Amino acid sequence: MRLDKFLKVSRLIKRRTLAKEVAGQGRITVNGNPAKASTVLSVGDEMVIRFGQKVMTLKVTSLTEAAKKDDADNLYKVISEEKVN
Repeated sequence: MRLDKFLKVSRLIKRRTLAKEVAGQGRITVNGNPAKASTVLSVGDEMVIRFGQKVMTLKVTSLTEAAKKDDADNLYKVISEEKVN
């Protein structure tokens, strides 16, 4: 599954176009490598996302084309969440 689509389906980022922008700015890495919106994710991949003052490290646990709001949290596991000044 593409990175931008995963971010939208998992509700980490609300819109796919916004997910493309964040990836284009180099604020996302997958398994330690800078990721583009078209990067293909697999189960078990580790992702680091920088949101303004926060850095989240996640592990992809499941990939589905669509997920209900209640199931979106099951697509990833938060490994760490840090505030950056």
